[in-house]
Amino acid sequence: QVQLVESGGGLVQAGDSLRLSCAVSGIIFSRYGMGWFRRAPGKEGEFVAAISWFGGSTRYADSVKGRFTISRDDAKNRVYLQMNSLKPEGTAIYYCAPSKRAYYLVTSGLATDDFGSWGQGTQVTVSS
Repeated sequence: QVQLVESGGGLVQAGDSLRLSCAVSGIIFSRYGMGWFRRAPGKEGEFVAAISWFGGSTRYADSVKGRFTISRDDAKNRVYLQMNSLKPEGTAIYYCAPSKRAYYLVTSGLATDDFGSWGQGTQVTVSS
């Protein structure tokens, strides 16, 4: 059974940085793509960033491109999301999720439904 534990969230001011971490167990982590998603209060969940199973390709939502960086450490079974220049609209619960299929390559055809097995998330609150 896949287990995901997100951490690193908090209350910050606009312009600050945070680094989210997601510890993954229950799968052969290195074989799966990983994604970060978020759900803001009263809104639908949205894609934030994703990384291929071997870390060779990444993709970002337009709203975070140039400010957020996704990375992975296969030795530690962790995926990270470095968030710089945070904005108040970034306030949300952030979730990580593995791809449903092994050897997942991030392409322009990425879909949220490509990912599953959600953790509890970590709250990020950005004050203006």
